[in-house]
Amino acid sequence: MLSKKSKIFIAGHKGMVGSSISRKLKILGYKNLLFADKGRLNLLNQKKVYDYLKKNKPKLVIIAAARVGGILANSKFKDKFLYENLQIQNNLIHGSYLAKIKNLIFLGSSCIYPKNCKQPMKEQYILSGKLEETNDAYAIAKIAGIYMCAQYSKNYNLNYKSLMPPNMYGPGDNYDSLSSHFFPALINKITKAKNNNKNYIVLWGSGKAKRELMFVEDFADALIFFMNKKIKEPFLNIGTGKSYSIKWFAKFLMKKIGVNLKIKFDKTKPDGMPKKCLDISLAKKYGWKPKGDFHKGFEITFEDYQKNY
Repeated sequence: MLSKKSKIFIAGHKGMVGSSISRKLKILGYKNLLFADKGRLNLLNQKKVYDYLKKNKPKLVIIAAARVGGILANSKFKDKFLYENLQIQNNLIHGSYLAKIKNLIFLGSSCIYPKNCKQPMKEQYILSGKLEETNDAYAIAKIAGIYMCAQYSKNYNLNYKSLMPPNMYGPGDNYDSLSSHFFPALINKITKAKNNNKNYIVLWGSGKAKRELMFVEDFADALIFFMNKKIKEPFLNIGTGKSYSIKWFAKFLMKKIGVNLKIKFDKTKPDGMPKKCLDISLAKKYGWKPKGDFHKGFEITFEDYQKNY
């Protein structure tokens, strides 16, 4: 059991997810949080990661560090998505085992499921079909991480568990047009069109692809809820259990941002997975409930976007 004094190492504490988890833990009174930025600890460097974990001996390691991006980055840099994600998670998982660290939480992604996966996606559907071509490299790395945690837990009596979130959004998101996910990309496109008095936006694909979206603060709450839980399954889906089309999200954002733009769809560009909605019934069995107030989440996110971008 973790106490408020337990050492917790958050890898990737500067990213959107890692910073949200860190904030929540501080608010809850966890006094012994460990952080190491890239300058101090390059997670791609095996020896440095092993040495850091042996020296600091945290009670729990949270792997929120990863190379992430939207469809464009995922399909263009498959080599980097494979190498960097595998290297980061291998160093942290195997390094934790070598340092005799009993507890670890690995964060995956809903893209681990097959392209034409039955909806909503249950944990047992993993590897039941072909992956979506644009993000298969990222998915393969994440699947490897899940299996690695499961095998290390089984063979060495460790508590290494994995949580699979859907698309996330919130303060500290990435709005870069070349590497952002769909939701921050939409916020950026719509705001820019409004500021430049344009009357339309261009979106990739057909707009019919469905996505599940979770506010990062809600995910951080879920992770903290499961931090002290013993779970039987190798991994759990953590989401809202609801999905909407890209077109729906664009209209929702236009209403919120106060602009009515024509949407042009560039059908020469891919949609990505046709549908992505997680089945969260397993997580609910442990007494966890999703929150998912989309309006409040948007307001906090948009305020951060206007202030920082």
